[in-house]
Amino acid sequence: QLDRIIIHQQVELLEAIVGTETSSKYEIKNHLGQRVYFAVEENDCFDRNLCSPIRSFTIRIADNMGQEVITVNRPLRCNSCWFPCFLQELEVQSPPGTIAGYVVQNWDPFRPKFTIRNESKEDVLKIIGPYATCGCFEDVDFEVKTLNEMSTIGKISKYWSGFVNNVFTNTANFGIQVPVDLDVRIKAVMIGACFLIDLMFFEKSLDGL
Repeated sequence: QLDRIIIHQQVELLEAIVGTETSSKYEIKNHLGQRVYFAVEENDCFDRNLCSPIRSFTIRIADNMGQEVITVNRPLRCNSCWFPCFLQELEVQSPPGTIAGYVVQNWDPFRPKFTIRNESKEDVLKIIGPYATCGCFEDVDFEVKTLNEMSTIGKISKYWSGFVNNVFTNTANFGIQVPVDLDVRIKAVMIGACFLIDLMFFEKSLDGL
């Protein structure tokens, strides 16, 4: 019954100190800040440190009893608007083993755009990001729209976490707002979309410091 989901990435001490990319861990909370799920990224050290932020991954999402309820799979694909033949595609299973839907990147030279598809690969919703995703001192909103892009029904927001977090760690806080009566499987796909957006646009390293 949630219409707002908060995703909080856990601070990794090793990553903060030496800049080594570690497996991401997230708490998924309701609007009251109560944890409803816990998510862990699975991949190897090679993917995390050489292929980030285009790395392949499996994110396993479990409830507070440790029961896996959602699985998010992202293959290694291109992360450039100049190669539209091999753009991002992410699969969400809920429960694990049962397809809930897909997140598919749409080619656009100026703005991030994605399509949310159901288990039959039918288009359901659009996600359209801003022209600039740097988010200096402010939140960054990706709008969730109807297929004709005329109406906004929700958003995925990257919350500005402050100077220390943004410079010295990759940790991120996101909020997902969707209609309360949205199909629960599509809500699961929206969580997958949030992880994809995080990796594509907000994954940073300390190499340039």
